[in-house]
Amino acid sequence: MKRFKNIIYVLDVEKKHKSVMERVVALAENNQARLTVVSILEPVTVGFGMPEGGPISVDLQAAMESIQTQKLEATVAPYRARVDVQTQLLAGTQFLEIIREVLRDGHDLVIKVPESLDWLDQLFGSEDMHLLRKCPCPVWLIKPVAQKTYQRILAAVDVDDSYAPAEQKFRDELNQQILELASSMALSGFAELHVVYAWEAASEGVLREALIHMPEEKVMAYIENEREKREAGMNQLMHAVSNKLGQETFTYLKPRTHLVKGHARKEIPALARQIEADLIVMGTVARTGVAGFIIGNTAEAILSQIGCSVLALKPSGFVTPVTLDE
Repeated sequence: MKRFKNIIYVLDVEKKHKSVMERVVALAENNQARLTVVSILEPVTVGFGMPEGGPISVDLQAAMESIQTQKLEATVAPYRARVDVQTQLLAGTQFLEIIREVLRDGHDLVIKVPESLDWLDQLFGSEDMHLLRKCPCPVWLIKPVAQKTYQRILAAVDVDDSYAPAEQKFRDELNQQILELASSMALSGFAELHVVYAWEAASEGVLREALIHMPEEKVMAYIENEREKREAGMNQLMHAVSNKLGQETFTYLKPRTHLVKGHARKEIPALARQIEADLIVMGTVARTGVAGFIIGNTAEAILSQIGCSVLALKPSGFVTPVTLDE
């Protein structure tokens, strides 16, 4: 079962989000993990024609750092009796400084509240999207909610077996990572676990075109054959999860599988709304070892339509374009 060992939480010292802080501390306790709470201070602009880096600019920056550090320490202080918490004030562009801290200290999970509670309206081009695209470890964008635990977790997987061998290998590994993590969170929070794969019969439209005009019963037989292949892939994946968790735990968890026909970018958000998912655990698509990662178009389209928290994972071997020496 996935256990995080080195968590970083990005705190907004003005909003604080006590419910999220409670969840983060509980996660660190349950995983016996190191917890670092960071706050980001962007460079102070003096304005009024004053030179950047001059005495006034430096003094103002120092004053802001002192104030923000005090707020950070005051927020964390009530939790120090429960868990070993480190604090750090980072200065610079938010997503860059978070990723650099991950690289420096080997964090295995980043948690932060989205920039806006209506975060989907502002996600693209935002600090959060940069973080989702470029952070080498899982990123959990968590929406502040009243309940302490999630009730329904949705894991989005890809059980298509038509990829080239190298591509297939990393997708299979990513499926395992997604389900290992989603299962762990569902078990720890006594939540329902739903697993979804949205599939398409690639040649359906062509077979129905006038030039081919295949009889409807043959088209339907083709579609059913495609569905059965996807069902077999889902069953194989769930069998692997059962072996990983153990049959007793798997039976207790009772994951609900959903094979939905249609475009993933449409069907996965629709299912999330239908089951009232609190969290979606999903992968982002990139080839192993490729620097300058861009989050997959399908993943971006899904993110643009959902209103719940998101936990996004990278495939193994992902290389962030962010470096420590910039």
